[in-house]
Amino acid sequence: MDIGSAVSRHEGVTAEQIAALADYATSPLFGERERLVLELADAMTSTPAAVPEALFARLRAAFAEPQLVELVSTIAWENYRARFNLSFGIAAEGFSEGATCAVPVRALAK
Repeated sequence: MDIGSAVSRHEGVTAEQIAALADYATSPLFGERERLVLELADAMTSTPAAVPEALFARLRAAFAEPQLVELVSTIAWENYRARFNLSFGIAAEGFSEGATCAVPVRALAK
């Protein structure tokens, strides 16, 4: 989660949503499309990775093909990065101390 929580918060994901990720399927904090994407991420992240055709059918009903390509490639890249870092013992940088990332306050430009 580490740097991803910082990026997510910058893009509008709330700290409450980040804390509720484990319960995304039932949490009222996520919309139907968000739940679909998180279900896809779960399926792609499992070992072995297995995305059921029924899930892909629901995804195709909610997203255009180019959007699906981008979603799948992004999830695949994050899985690659996480497994690569784990293999080399690269630890988190502390961006998500506790459950969410504390984004540094930036000085206002004058």
